[in-house]
Amino acid sequence: MNYTIKYPKNLGGMNERIRHLRQQNFDTPTTLSIERALIETAFYKENYGTMPIAILRARNFYEICKKKAIYIGDEELIVGERGPLPKAVPTFPELTCHSVEDLHTLNERELQRYTISQEDIDTYEREVIPYWQGKTQRERIFNHVSKEWEEAYHAGVFTEFMEQRAAGHTAMDGKMYHEGLLDVKARIEKRISELDYIYDPEATDKQQELEAMAISCDAAILFAERHAALAEEKAAKEQNPQRKKELEKIADVCRWVPAHAPRDLWEAIQMYWFVHLGTVTELNGWDSMNPGHIDQHLWPFYQKGIEDGTLTRDKAKELLSCLWIKFNNQPAPPKVGVTALESGTYNDFTNINIGGVDRNGENATNDLSYMILEIQEELHELQPGLSIHIAQNTPDEFLLEGIKVIRQGHGYPSIFNPDTYVQEMVRAGKTIEDAREGGCSGCIEVGAFGKEAYLLTGYLNTPKILEITLNNGIDPQTGKKLGLETGDPRSFKTFEELYEAWHKQMVYFVNLKLSVNNYIERMFSLYAPATFLSLYIDDCIEKGKDYYSGGARYNTTYIQCTGLGTITDCFTTLKKHVFEDKRYTMKEMLDACASNWENGEKMRQYIRNHTPFFGNDDAYADTIAVRVYDDLVKAIEGRPNTRGGKTQLNMLSTTCHNYFGSVCGATPNGRFAHFAISDGTSPAHGSDSHGPTAVIKSLGKLDQTKSGGTLLNVRFVPQLLKRDEDQRKLASLIRTYFKFGGHHIQFNIVDTATLHDAQKHPEEYRDLLVRVAGYSDYFNDMTEQLQNEIIARTENDDL
Repeated sequence: MNYTIKYPKNLGGMNERIRHLRQQNFDTPTTLSIERALIETAFYKENYGTMPIAILRARNFYEICKKKAIYIGDEELIVGERGPLPKAVPTFPELTCHSVEDLHTLNERELQRYTISQEDIDTYEREVIPYWQGKTQRERIFNHVSKEWEEAYHAGVFTEFMEQRAAGHTAMDGKMYHEGLLDVKARIEKRISELDYIYDPEATDKQQELEAMAISCDAAILFAERHAALAEEKAAKEQNPQRKKELEKIADVCRWVPAHAPRDLWEAIQMYWFVHLGTVTELNGWDSMNPGHIDQHLWPFYQKGIEDGTLTRDKAKELLSCLWIKFNNQPAPPKVGVTALESGTYNDFTNINIGGVDRNGENATNDLSYMILEIQEELHELQPGLSIHIAQNTPDEFLLEGIKVIRQGHGYPSIFNPDTYVQEMVRAGKTIEDAREGGCSGCIEVGAFGKEAYLLTGYLNTPKILEITLNNGIDPQTGKKLGLETGDPRSFKTFEELYEAWHKQMVYFVNLKLSVNNYIERMFSLYAPATFLSLYIDDCIEKGKDYYSGGARYNTTYIQCTGLGTITDCFTTLKKHVFEDKRYTMKEMLDACASNWENGEKMRQYIRNHTPFFGNDDAYADTIAVRVYDDLVKAIEGRPNTRGGKTQLNMLSTTCHNYFGSVCGATPNGRFAHFAISDGTSPAHGSDSHGPTAVIKSLGKLDQTKSGGTLLNVRFVPQLLKRDEDQRKLASLIRTYFKFGGHHIQFNIVDTATLHDAQKHPEEYRDLLVRVAGYSDYFNDMTEQLQNEIIARTENDDL
């Protein structure tokens, strides 16, 4: 569908350049570019097997930086694209090679379309697909896994991130603003000179890794110099004196960074953008690279420019707005197979962190923090995402300014609690200084910025595991035996027997998933090292090891557990109505679920209205939620990965709670078959009936420091936040939740009537952004299933 974009009413802060670039961004269709795949395929055909893999990957990166098309738009100040043009998305055949069918699907689907010409499809079929058959990371994975793993995977017991993309969730600290790549290359050369080839058996491997990193430095510098040359060429032909001067400045900036450390704000922003493009060009990470605490990193440059008169606030805001538009020029690369058939999202999950604390634990809010809130409100684009970090010492003024943006209803910013997530990271072994410098990279998961490789492996479907338990190891949706035979639940005499049966199944599936996670991690270490990314993660250079091989200071693997609210409500239903009150037998319950509540609506309504559900500050339900959560932590936490680190849990869902619901039949809590399960740690749909204060009190009973992130979605009607008094009430709710130890909270400010009307008249709501999970998306770019899930979330009309 093509719609005319309507500007929001409040455009006062945008100058003409930003208005034009923003509109250009909206009007530009998303296309699929085969350029990177062609360059890479030709390089691999000629060079694979002739050099160590690390050197091969670095030289492949150099080849792409040398040959890919360079683009500088007419009014741009910050330059560089991942593809040959804005919103032209490359493919990564070394990870997963799209089939001709995939390309046609992406080109023809109605939502999130990736336009590609038939000529390019024919070229891809002729040049790319034949070479990569049998050589992709995805094929390595599926050729290795057991029948048990594959059947559980296809049934939706769990997902696997790295069968489609590289492991991402990478966020930067401030080191790039203090040294250029020539400085980094000098450090690499010094480290090579220090290698001990007599007493260190890994010295040769380290040498190869370090040499590969040095090649990656040269590649990024070359990429910038090519932009400088194009800017000079365009400047020589430019008739407009102002634009000519801008192009000459762009050339100067690109000649200086990233080879050298930036000297002013313009160079600092361009420095970041070249590093960003390098990481997402080298490998297609799951979640785009994240700049970390950008308000803290850029503050010294802004402050210096204001003080010496070389910069104005308006110019700084213009430069940052250009960066924001650059983020939105980079749609997420598309998936393959069944996933390509479904409407996903263009959002690549960059999450800008502002506010919070600095490395010393002091309040880090500054003028740029407020400026970034202005930019987010004015542009309200799909991406980048924005999160405000509210510690105890964060000024209330900053929180209230963030709420003013939240009340616009675009789903941004989300809100994080540094006082809790710093504890999470310290508990996991980080120093407190490194933890304070960390934050959120994509949705809600946290790590030590610039010092950690934290890889998310995929989601675990906890209600699905209960469904399999209730059928003695058989998945009723596929008819296959997927789990353990833990007994016929009709014979269980107590709730404890049921819970222990589920617990055994859960541990079994966690172990099954971990066995393949470790294999996949090793495959990335062996075949897809990230030699450019490793430059910016401590301590890869010092160790002489890659990001995927344990080079980082901290190495974490995450499993994301989904559906806490749903499984808690299922357990409370069974415990109360089957085992305690004996109102229903287990057979009656299982028969009702098997029939999707056909002829059982009276029973379903009784359950929905007479069961203690999670999210209502009810000890009966909340005690079970805590037990489930703690047992998931115990089953996952501390398991070793292949990089010298440990596995941990987080409670992230993204949109997977919809997929997981689609593979689940009806559940004992009255949920219909194939409807979404609960997202993150949010209550199940319609289960929280006592208001948002009861919700945060329920979630406050979870020890959230045991996780690497928890997600809470709350929806309010817009009228609730119109008055200053109401905004202060919301600020108080947030502060209270964070005192309870809450990790994260986010809001949809939209009423049900508006969402229904948007379904009926999508052309009138093209710019309606809503919060999905850890990100926002355009409501009318969602599938009807996902739209209905958003609508089904509890609508709060009172604080």
